[in-house]
Amino acid sequence: MANTKKIKTALISVFHKDGLDELLAELNKNGVKFLSTGGTQTFIESQGYKCEKVEDLTTYPSILGGRVKTLHPKVFGGILGRRELASDQEEMSKYEIPEIDLVIVDLYPFEETVANTNEESAIIEKIDIGGISLIRAAAKNFNDVVIVPSKAEYKLLLDIVKAQGAETTKEQRKKFAERAFATSSSYDTAIHEYFAR
Repeated sequence: MANTKKIKTALISVFHKDGLDELLAELNKNGVKFLSTGGTQTFIESQGYKCEKVEDLTTYPSILGGRVKTLHPKVFGGILGRRELASDQEEMSKYEIPEIDLVIVDLYPFEETVANTNEESAIIEKIDIGGISLIRAAAKNFNDVVIVPSKAEYKLLLDIVKAQGAETTKEQRKKFAERAFATSSSYDTAIHEYFAR
């Protein structure tokens, strides 16, 4: 398959865990390494899989009540680094930035929170920052990275991995990127509508 890329390392940071177990099993079967934070990391380990902590990679703990977990050059460098560009590869090597080939994100439920409470502080805390940044970064680098932007796409990736192993074509990665920007766009629209009330 043309422009096929192998998934070796997956960064997983999701709000909803339902449906993730089957995907984890298939990725693990194909030798994919897991990298995660907080509750998602606990969930992955509860399924019996090894999972590297993002804070072990970044050497920073989750701070500000969980507001800052993944926002770090070692994470975003691993997603945005262009595999075919020698200068990117040199910098990644110099700063010990590992390649991240798959990003699975499920954003904080902003609209659901708005529908269930009028408490402004609770609503504001459901504005996802790290997740939306991960989605945009991975979608931008679809040439090298697969982005699963919500649980609605878990099955799409699961079917691909079952059919072709932990490998994707450029066309498939671009399709995920399209869905990622649709997710990002509708999420920001919901936030904008809340502020514009």
